Amino acid sequence: MLQTARLPNPYRPEAPTVSHNLTTVQGSLDWAAVIRTATPWVQAVRNNPPPFWAMESLLKEYPISSAEGLALMRLAEALLRVPDAETAIALTADQLGRADFEGSSDKVLSRLSSTAIAMSKHFLPPAPGADQSAAEPGLMAKLGAKTVVAATLRAVQLLGRQFVLGQTIAEGLKEAAAAQRKQANLRYSYDMLGEGARTDADALVHLASYQKAIESIAVSAIQARACEQNDGISIKLSALHPRYEDAQHTRVMAELVPRVWGLCEQAARANINLTIDAEEVDRLELSLEVFEALLTQVAQHYPNWRGFGLALQSYQLGALDLITHVIALGRKYKLRLMCRLVKGAYWDAEIKRAQELGLPHYPVFTHKHHTDISYLACARTLLAAPDAIYPQFATHNAATAAAILHMAERSGSAFELQRLHGMGEGIYREILNNPAVACRVYAPVGAHKDLLAYLVRRLLENGANSSFVHQLADASVPIPELLTSPLHPEPQPALPLPPDLFGLHRANSTGLDLSVPALRAPLLAAYASVQVPHVPEFDAKLASSALLTSASSYQKWSKLPVTERTATLRRAADALQAELPRFCALLVKEAFKTWNDAVGEVREAIDFLRYYAAQAELIMQPQTMPGMEGDSVLGITGESNELRLTGRGPWVCISPWNFPLAIFLGQVAAALATGNTVLAKPAEQTPGVALEAVKLLHVAGVPEGALQLLHGPGETVGAALVAAPGVAGVVFTGSTQVAKIINRTLAAKDGPIVPLIAETGGINAMLVDSTALPEQVSDAVMQSAFRSAGQRCSALRLLCVHEDIADKVIAMISGAAQELVAGDPADLATDVGPVIDREAFEGIQTHLQRLHREATPLLELMKNQPLAKADNAQTAIKQIANLIPPQTFEVASISDMKAEIFGPVLHVVRWKGDPLAVIAQINALGYGLTLGIQTRIDSRAQQLAHAAHIGNVYINRNQIGAVVGVQPFGGEGLSGTGPKAGGPHYLYRFCAEQTVTINTTAAGGNAALLAG
Repeated sequence: MLQTARLPNPYRPEAPTVSHNLTTVQGSLDWAAVIRTATPWVQAVRNNPPPFWAMESLLKEYPISSAEGLALMRLAEALLRVPDAETAIALTADQLGRADFEGSSDKVLSRLSSTAIAMSKHFLPPAPGADQSAAEPGLMAKLGAKTVVAATLRAVQLLGRQFVLGQTIAEGLKEAAAAQRKQANLRYSYDMLGEGARTDADALVHLASYQKAIESIAVSAIQARACEQNDGISIKLSALHPRYEDAQHTRVMAELVPRVWGLCEQAARANINLTIDAEEVDRLELSLEVFEALLTQVAQHYPNWRGFGLALQSYQLGALDLITHVIALGRKYKLRLMCRLVKGAYWDAEIKRAQELGLPHYPVFTHKHHTDISYLACARTLLAAPDAIYPQFATHNAATAAAILHMAERSGSAFELQRLHGMGEGIYREILNNPAVACRVYAPVGAHKDLLAYLVRRLLENGANSSFVHQLADASVPIPELLTSPLHPEPQPALPLPPDLFGLHRANSTGLDLSVPALRAPLLAAYASVQVPHVPEFDAKLASSALLTSASSYQKWSKLPVTERTATLRRAADALQAELPRFCALLVKEAFKTWNDAVGEVREAIDFLRYYAAQAELIMQPQTMPGMEGDSVLGITGESNELRLTGRGPWVCISPWNFPLAIFLGQVAAALATGNTVLAKPAEQTPGVALEAVKLLHVAGVPEGALQLLHGPGETVGAALVAAPGVAGVVFTGSTQVAKIINRTLAAKDGPIVPLIAETGGINAMLVDSTALPEQVSDAVMQSAFRSAGQRCSALRLLCVHEDIADKVIAMISGAAQELVAGDPADLATDVGPVIDREAFEGIQTHLQRLHREATPLLELMKNQPLAKADNAQTAIKQIANLIPPQTFEVASISDMKAEIFGPVLHVVRWKGDPLAVIAQINALGYGLTLGIQTRIDSRAQQLAHAAHIGNVYINRNQIGAVVGVQPFGGEGLSGTGPKAGGPHYLYRFCAEQTVTINTTAAGGNAALLAG
């Protein structure tokens, strides 16, 4: 099988990379000459703005960072897809300040309206005799809500027109031809709008769209002309396959490559160019493997085609390595490749992903001018390889464009500049006065409904205060400042690195990117060698003896300074971090975790240890209460008052199998940090992970008497421990039924009232209104309902979709679920592993049988199985015990949900009318731990969240994956007793309070008062 040479680790220190890039650029640029070239361009644009200046003016007045700018962006993102007038009115009112449309002269609306008018004059000249008075901004506010929405919708559509060449390829070609008649050295690369495919049906629609576009472009292509002089097309690999990701490597190579090769053949025969667009860093290696597989075909069948290429993003720290690799590929296959150099399109997403994964470094530069340095270094390298590369430089920055011209003049290499349709028109109007320079316009084509994500990205790029386009429109920014040289390094990243996100409070746990072979290799090696240890069962008759040992150890452990106890927990955290691969492998083998889930759980366990250590040091310091001492004038004079927190004694910690490491260690760490001792009963299914965790804590310094592992059935061992006299508290995570049994047992005991911390599950729901983005909903549902095989207490069980978008959303969810892979959790390609045991499997099967009788099934048998080497998928599924592929059913009403089903089973219901009524029905189910809300109406989201009797509410995201210290999680109200694990109130429940009051006047009088 073809193997692309691996690139270096993309997560690397920023400063050395910048230094290397500066060395590459050094000597190739005279920045004073760059300024001399670019200054007349900038001045000319400011003196004579291009026709699209209305939009830039709007963003200058209302930057994206402002409330008004944010309203504009959110309206642009959502309004066009809202199907009903009532919701469109609510969205517009919400985003424009929820003004009284009947009488308000809202300033934002006025500017939106005037922008629409200005842009209409460019795009849509008025018909002869048409009355324009009704469109004047001063009258807009008097025309009522529907008219206001119509005007706002028109403004948003016209903003889209700035960036989208046409709604069809025919319309786009017509617009391009008109522009080319005016400007001879103008070329186009067409991009068919659309989100990445979530379903195979979506991918096939995109494929047909690309095929039709190539066919249409080919009509105007000239065979005798050099390929680069013809128009071309840009394609997104993520649009052509619903699982375009490294974990699905085998499927991608088998299914995606033939689709793209068909497009390449079309383009090669027509002598037009085809560019593969750049995507996120975690797809980079996969992109290169796909690219090289296609190169082998091009070299064999169309060796003279000089139109195949790809886009490269200079904001990646590994950009120069990537370009060196691509040049080597061109030479290896004796092809000249077209390479579009861009600065990058997913910077914010890359930063967030690196933070969420706890990676050691970011894969992108954190200083904007570091990206500019990288761009220039990459440009010089591309220009130096004319045998292998035809470079295309995409930029709207006048200084960057001028620098390219100077470097190209020195090298003598052929090249072209590029810009986005709707951006950089003014600058390129000046640049193209030089007939020797060619410019290609990256031109999106598609319907208004498909432009949303693209439009918002363009608004963000235009509106960012640091962007050249934004500053170009601001005459108060001096030209020398606008054209300042980027060629200077910053010693530190502009953002804290992911390990340092929590500052001095605590270190963040370090994760890894499974898409990088070198980073996942230790996990696979650990899996090959790790053994799940045998754990002998504890004799329930010895519960009292274990409790006596725990109580004895409590006398010593509780008297240690809190800093000594927390130092032990931090040592354990560091040891667990060092052994992350081994513990991940244990989780995969014993708990059937997929690799992503295993890494996430080990990181969560590390975070619990460190967070509770820090919290204990914070809250367990004695707190001085009011009482006049020294210069104080608060409280009663002549006494000191001090509040102290102390441990309670031996705690019973009962943890579940679905998080056998994170919840186990979270419970134990909380109890130990506050000075308690622990009798830990792990889940019957996963004692091996718990045993290794206990060993790790013992080695770190926790006395064996202070932490005892007591493995056995809940009905015997768990019950005996809870009932034993002398238990100071119980912390439990599991079913509501068992929590109630524990509660009754504790209540029936003589002696002190024993606190119970219980986290239980529930019928977790997600409400989706008609403003929600279906693709975002689909992604959130796949993660919330099916990740961890639906075996999280936070997992989505009930999806409530507004009827106006239900058909589309249900079809997308069903198609996306079909693409999930159910199988062996040790396989990197697996999304859904087996449920925990036979008992769970049979319980879910019984529920599924009822659903098949009473509801409408939405999924066929899962078709994508990594083990499907057997004759059919059904046989393959049976090879993994207790495997249940994702299941989705449409039910008639919310009240049909009678109980939580702990597995990969999603129930879908349609709703209409008042969303608050839907929340009331969800509340009536009696218990829920998480609630998802998908809406772009901010006020609605807050209103629904406040009305929900739910402990954890997630808005416009998935509803799993809480983060320790950031998103505390746990049961409250009917879903448990709280407080939230990983939150600032959790440790208090493990503590007893004591006040100490001292009469400071007992010896002779009140000296402080007399002195005063």
